[in-house]
Amino acid sequence: MSWERPSVPEPETATIPSYAPVSLGEIKELAGVGRPTVSNWRRRFSREVLGIGSDSRRPFPDPVPGAGSESKPLFDANEIADWLDLRTIPDAEPDQDGRLPTYGDRFRRALRLRGLIALKHRLGSAQTLISQALAVIAMSAEGKDWITEYLPAELVAEHEAADPDVVRAVHELMNEIGAPGWAADALLGLDEDLEIARRLESDLVMDIAPREVVALVAALIGPNEGGPGQRSTISLCAGLGELLLGMGGGPYENLRGHGELVAVEPDPLRRKLLRYRLLSYEAGSVDVCASPSELDTERAWNQAPVDPHRFSHADIVLADPPYVPGERERDREGPLWWAEEAVRRLEPGGRAYVVVPAWTLTRTRGTGAAAVPTPTVKAREELLERGCVKAIVQLPRRIHPFRTGAEYALLVLRRPSEPRSVLLVDADRITQRSEGKGWVDQVAEVVRLAETDPVSESLPEAVADPQDAALVPVRAAGAGQEQLLDGRSVLPAHRLAAPEPHVDHFEETLTARRTAAAAMPHLRDWLGGMSVAKRRTPMRHRKLDEHLRAGQLKLLNGHRVRDEHIGEAGLPVVGRPELLGKLPVGTRRIDLEDLAEYSSARITERGDVLLLAEHGVRCQVDMAGGCVLLAPVQGLRITAYQDHVRAIADGTPDRPDALWIRPHSLARLLQSPRNQHRGSGSLVRRVSVREMDLPQLPPAEIGELEAILTETERLRADVRRQLEALDGLAERISAGVADGALALRRR
Repeated sequence: MSWERPSVPEPETATIPSYAPVSLGEIKELAGVGRPTVSNWRRRFSREVLGIGSDSRRPFPDPVPGAGSESKPLFDANEIADWLDLRTIPDAEPDQDGRLPTYGDRFRRALRLRGLIALKHRLGSAQTLISQALAVIAMSAEGKDWITEYLPAELVAEHEAADPDVVRAVHELMNEIGAPGWAADALLGLDEDLEIARRLESDLVMDIAPREVVALVAALIGPNEGGPGQRSTISLCAGLGELLLGMGGGPYENLRGHGELVAVEPDPLRRKLLRYRLLSYEAGSVDVCASPSELDTERAWNQAPVDPHRFSHADIVLADPPYVPGERERDREGPLWWAEEAVRRLEPGGRAYVVVPAWTLTRTRGTGAAAVPTPTVKAREELLERGCVKAIVQLPRRIHPFRTGAEYALLVLRRPSEPRSVLLVDADRITQRSEGKGWVDQVAEVVRLAETDPVSESLPEAVADPQDAALVPVRAAGAGQEQLLDGRSVLPAHRLAAPEPHVDHFEETLTARRTAAAAMPHLRDWLGGMSVAKRRTPMRHRKLDEHLRAGQLKLLNGHRVRDEHIGEAGLPVVGRPELLGKLPVGTRRIDLEDLAEYSSARITERGDVLLLAEHGVRCQVDMAGGCVLLAPVQGLRITAYQDHVRAIADGTPDRPDALWIRPHSLARLLQSPRNQHRGSGSLVRRVSVREMDLPQLPPAEIGELEAILTETERLRADVRRQLEALDGLAERISAGVADGALALRRR
């Protein structure tokens, strides 16, 4: 979604504003360039340099006489702006008239913003300045033409009480930007080019819906202007009206042609500013309520002289609940409460679009028959069970410029119906693959396809990669099939798993075997005896969560140990550096006396699989045991493995069906690409151990796979020892020659 602002020239009668002289540092900041750039401009375009060759180019302005000092000269701001008009901004997009923006445009705009921002200290707070400025903008846009009785009571009073300098600065801003609505956006932090709210240090900008989310919701809603099919809209938790004003698909276009509209905003300050902003966009007929309950109360909307009526349901319901620090999954009126309220407000055939934090989708029901779901999990399961969830879109990580540590998702909801399948879309993965370009259009196209074909239970691969989007049933048709009502996470990244697309595993494996044989001729017999064939029957997979609940696996959590207790004696510790290969296992240790302080610390046994699930999956088999796990490293223990080892030691033959899985097989299967991409988390990508899955292989194949992987690991250990020996030899020879102690000669 892109748009161009029309260039609106200032009136010919407008006077040139007078600004205080500016220093070189201020020129750098206001023009948005580096300090060396300004110094180079002044040196290369000085009168002395240009005068040598009779250059016709305009020289850099001289300092203002008597202002500043020799070390810190001051320059006339208007002269600097005129000179900067001669220099266009590199790589800038031309406007609709084909004119390229210049550094002078940027400089003048920043000058006017600086004057506005300076008023914050006089008025006492950024909120007071923004409120007065929006009142001036609202009255300039539409309020002056309204009958006073129809305007918000506080608007007229605040406009009349506005500081004269605020009025002057706001009118200059509107003249510069070209429209009252865009000036209001700049003040509220909704114009990423101006960033006035950031400079004002206003808290309002912290909760604004990201532009990409606004664009996605607008694309999903589609056109809604003109004709008898206009849809009505309720915006719950409207905030400053980002989703409401953005649903026109353009730069917050006029909403007069979008049917009946109403907004709900509980916060008094935001509710007032939202009214002002709507007036600045000539959308003053949109009523703003303080709570959803007011929608069910008969009232005369907008104080108009008409019979009282209610506006309790709409065709489109929007909600962007306010950010709440901490994952308060036990709050009864959490983010999913707004999703339930949005569903309740829908007309038949309507759609709701609700932004929620991703943690509301990842919380699990818990294990055991006595497990009681939290209010968040219960609300989510009720929405799924009633068939209210049409799609779950996992939004790209770090999509919020101020909440970079939080992940978000968009729920597409409908009225209760027969639960079928839910479309899961991993927009974060789509963004990573497409380098952030066009992900909004791709996601909107997938959701539209699922809307137009509600009967289909799968998406064509030509439309969406199975790892990007898939239809997952709410209830499974048969035993062992994937379903959403199983108490686990429903985050798309945790649920979407599929074979690597467009990969012929058989051909790739044969190529890898030939490459290994060419690199290691002494292994040709062993490689040639490795039988590989294409599987003809479909393979079932089971989540690790199922194996853990069945007692086939045991999860060992890493512990946090103070740095002063890590030394060179005692039991080896295994943490992130060991799993990443930065430190050999055994370099760091903990004394048994110090370990006694950590009663919950886990010590590994032979055959445990050590696991680091950050930014991918890394596994290592501990064939010795006796290691202490440090968080975030975890361990997986095959519960039947120790009995198997003891039986082998007593002389019992190793039957193929003795174990359902073996250590090296478990480690390698967990590191497969289908598990690697299940990561979630905005700052640190973590893969949920319980959401990984394993193929249900026959015992004979597990035994064959373990034999191959065990031999491969032995050969890799031999190669590592050879490399370490060669590295040691090269290091000692070079060190001896460098110190003059060795003389080398050819025999």
